Amino acid sequence: MTTNLFDLSGRIALVSGASRGIGEEIAKLLAEQGAQVIVSSRRIEDCTAVADSIKASGGKAEPFACNIGNMDDISAVFEHIRSTYGKLDILVNNAAANPYFGHILDTDLGAFNKTVDVNIRGYFFMSIEGGKLMREHGGGAILNTASVNGLQPGMGQGIYSITKAAVINMTKAFAKECAQFGIRCNALLPGLTKTKFAGALFTNDDIYKTAVQGIPMGRHAEPREMAGTVLYLVSDASSYTNGECIVVDGGMTI
Repeated sequence: MTTNLFDLSGRIALVSGASRGIGEEIAKLLAEQGAQVIVSSRRIEDCTAVADSIKASGGKAEPFACNIGNMDDISAVFEHIRSTYGKLDILVNNAAANPYFGHILDTDLGAFNKTVDVNIRGYFFMSIEGGKLMREHGGGAILNTASVNGLQPGMGQGIYSITKAAVINMTKAFAKECAQFGIRCNALLPGLTKTKFAGALFTNDDIYKTAVQGIPMGRHAEPREMAGTVLYLVSDASSYTNGECIVVDGGMTI
């Protein structure tokens, strides 16, 4: 008899920032493995498009609009999960903000606040609310999308890099304190990945060429190439993996 360690049948998964890019690919892969996925991002129409695509492929998904920079939205999505499903097995904090690209000395307060509100405060309180639900039902898995910029700050991405460094330590803090409740918390640290979110790095030829030259594999990643690591970290295949921050960057940070 064989066991599929990646089988997510019967599990409820919430994926934020799931309307495109890495988050969309994560949502689709979790659904392919049997999870009921709540596809979440700021715009309901974008969530609906992804959820419809999952259902058309035979998966289970529903859309739910949630801006994790808004505390009321966070409360609303977890109230919905509690009343509709009664539990949460998987939380993927993938939504992020990066409104400013430029020299760190020119960062204004608006860009600072938006980046911190989403990337730090949003992840923190999503993890708290998700963790409370998981604690009630014997555990679960939290996955945070951080970035290699949390290890090595990206040029022109000062405040974004700072918040991603915070996500790395946040991951370890939740992992340390929540393991007693059967809750594991790990992080994905993507390298250069072709998404709309990272558009500034792809529209400038000089920046792009410099970045690719530093990657031993000689190319950027596609969003789907991030999803497999997430599946590992939220499935039974990683049942003894906790507090880890796995870099997926083609060797860029070697």
